[in-house]
Amino acid sequence: MNKKTRVSVFGGTGYTGVELIRLLLNHPNVEIYQITSRNDKGKRVDEIYPSFRGVLNNILVSPEDADLKNVDIVFFATPNGIAMNYAEGLIEAGKLVIDLAADFRIKDQGIWEKWYGVEHKSPNLINKAVYGLPEINRDSIKKSKLVANPGCYPTAIQLALIPLLEKKLISSTNIIADAKSGISGAGRNPELKLLMSEADEDFKAYGIGGHRHLPEIEQNLTYVSGENVKLTFIPHLVPMVRGIFATIYVECIKNFKAKDIFESYYKDEPFVDIMESNIYPNTKSVRASNFCRISFYKEQDTNRLIIFSVIDNLMKGAAGQAVQNMNIMMDWQETLGLSSVPITP
Repeated sequence: MNKKTRVSVFGGTGYTGVELIRLLLNHPNVEIYQITSRNDKGKRVDEIYPSFRGVLNNILVSPEDADLKNVDIVFFATPNGIAMNYAEGLIEAGKLVIDLAADFRIKDQGIWEKWYGVEHKSPNLINKAVYGLPEINRDSIKKSKLVANPGCYPTAIQLALIPLLEKKLISSTNIIADAKSGISGAGRNPELKLLMSEADEDFKAYGIGGHRHLPEIEQNLTYVSGENVKLTFIPHLVPMVRGIFATIYVECIKNFKAKDIFESYYKDEPFVDIMESNIYPNTKSVRASNFCRISFYKEQDTNRLIIFSVIDNLMKGAAGQAVQNMNIMMDWQETLGLSSVPITP
């Protein structure tokens, strides 16, 4: 029997970390070696999340006490600003690093520091990190030691726009992305606005003056298209636990059949589903899966195309995509550990 790859999860008690652990437990090629938590160190993981009873008995350790010598891959499911303190030492020690936060997503250090409000501690790694959107960066991910896992909103929005921008079929400066996310996207912090009595039966926009995911989206779409991309991005919080629904409005500058463009571009992608005409996606159709489902509607008598893109924010928007990136980095089958069917209801 082949020796399993040892992985450690930094920040294993947040929603993203717990989803990552769930996936790794079912992955045939890996062994979860250690899980860290600063606030819950010394506790068993299944004490905090009873769903792991009988399958995981790890004791949470503090980041400072983590044994990083005997591990092969380190996932950072931590808040922004943590991975950059560890990544260089881990890479020098021959480890692979996958950061699920935003430390290495933005290539301009000044822009990153403006949006995240702290000094970047590993600026020399920014341009060495590979942006972990497999559908456009698979070859680079395969060779990388450090992968910046994309954000949830950016994943849903970029997958809906890349085929059109790459072929210069739409205006790159007249894009509106109206996106809704479930409450788990805000993390496990006990904020007043996230309490059930506050969020239930409510619907609201936020980040209207600028959301941290905006520069990430514009940066990568500009890279793909070769043109300066500007979009209006308005996120909304909806009273559901998980899922992202992005409705994107674009101006067509050439005549084309959207279905042909999308199907051709994503024909070999295991996790992108282009739906039939006049069938539109819903968030439950991807719940607890790594799929992105895309559909579209062309308005009559206008140049406007409306694109619909749905993902599970904790899966393709975070933990699932991280495992997909691990599979690519390790040259394993890309779908390994990710073939579960979406759950309903």
